[in-house]
Amino acid sequence: MRRHERLIVAAAVLGLFALWEVLARLGRIDPTLAPAPTTIVGALARLAARSEVRASLAVTGWEVLAAFLIALPTGLLLGFLLAEVPVLGALVRPLVNFLFGVPKSIFLPVFILVFGVSIPQKIAFAVFTTIFVLILGGIAAVQSVPRELVLVSRVYGASRAQIIREIYLPAMAPILLESARLGMVFNITAVLLCEIYGARDGIGYRIAAWGENLQMPQLYAALVIVAAAAVAINEVLRAIETRLGAWRQRA
Repeated sequence: MRRHERLIVAAAVLGLFALWEVLARLGRIDPTLAPAPTTIVGALARLAARSEVRASLAVTGWEVLAAFLIALPTGLLLGFLLAEVPVLGALVRPLVNFLFGVPKSIFLPVFILVFGVSIPQKIAFAVFTTIFVLILGGIAAVQSVPRELVLVSRVYGASRAQIIREIYLPAMAPILLESARLGMVFNITAVLLCEIYGARDGIGYRIAAWGENLQMPQLYAALVIVAAAAVAINEVLRAIETRLGAWRQRA
């Protein structure tokens, strides 16, 4: 996005918030349901100063990180195997495609029955929700590899490790990184769903409590925190993608 485009977007966002502020102050919109942005900012500052809120954020962050570190290598490796082993792919891919299309939320009560309301339950459900995106991403990444380059490399005596390093990884990198970013979105959503549905701690648990008690400034402030964290994580993954893209061009 060019500089003037960013300025236009920033001006539009600021204008929207200014209009929201004015309408809330004039009573044109119900401040109990949509409090003024300045009220939300004040609630955000108060939440940031509360140790129990920071502890809840740490719990949610740990659950998201643990689930992602399990789902990412597992899903991509399974996708690689399903793409490279035709017999295995023919047997398993229909099940993967079916489960990918099914809303994962219907399985949440099963995870609660198996694991109870606990951190392992949230991590397991997040892995289950995320892994199918990564499996399909791994399959698509393998399918994007130019087969003629692999064939020529084998004719010239390249080893399996050389083919993977010099052909597979550079060709697969864009799809793998996009899959990782998309998987993180599913991962965060799954953890928050678990915490809202039933939890003893975590920012999703607090969002649910504030919503039930109509504490709207705290609710909106928590949504701002979650959105900011999600954007920050996405930008970190985008930066990694950019750096690996430069390596891919050199490769």
